[in-house]
Amino acid sequence: MVGKLYGVSVGPGDPELITIKAKKCIESSNIIAYPARQKGEESTALNIVKGAVDISGKRVEEILFEMSPDPSVRKSNYQDAIKKVASLLDKGDVAMINLGDATVFSTYMHISIDISEMGYETETIPGVTSFCTGAAEAKVPLVMDNEGLAIVPMAKENDKVFKALRDFDNIVVMKAYNSMRALASMMDELSIPYDNAIVVSNVSMSDQYIGKFDPDRKYGYFTTVMIKKNGGA
Repeated sequence: MVGKLYGVSVGPGDPELITIKAKKCIESSNIIAYPARQKGEESTALNIVKGAVDISGKRVEEILFEMSPDPSVRKSNYQDAIKKVASLLDKGDVAMINLGDATVFSTYMHISIDISEMGYETETIPGVTSFCTGAAEAKVPLVMDNEGLAIVPMAKENDKVFKALRDFDNIVVMKAYNSMRALASMMDELSIPYDNAIVVSNVSMSDQYIGKFDPDRKYGYFTTVMIKKNGGA
């Protein structure tokens, strides 16, 4: 039996934000797989699933994507992960769970491409993103009327964020938790007031934080900054 790989989006944290389709897919799949950066680390995505689906009796597999400063080591680790996913698919359907939406900055999309090229069938099930949830919780619109929206990841020595801040009305900066000072410098250079930005950290989780942009405050790993150049944040 050859299984099908499902990239199942489970939302940002609140189990009630898992879609009906995602829940049904997890319930019907033979195996649940989740990505991990370190062996044995706690999986936020798996904890979300446990709050919405009874997975007792399910086979649950960790897919390790160990990070390393050495590109050759990262490549080898990734190849080992792909081999493991393929071996699981030879035993049945695999639901690989992903935080937020699987199409937004997820390792799964790389896996999906490579697994498809190996001849396996894949399907991506969309979900609720952290920034859409954050906007709803903060009661601010991401875009209005004919405004534009840019969604960019924060990275050191990366000019994508600066260009987005310069050229778009509304900017969502993801993966920003340890780069607030760098983001503040860009905003200062472009004369964007800090009051036009709102921070959403660990949104819909027990330690959720939503507040004005403060570059000196420490934030959780899952931190996104929404910047509205026309105000309204």
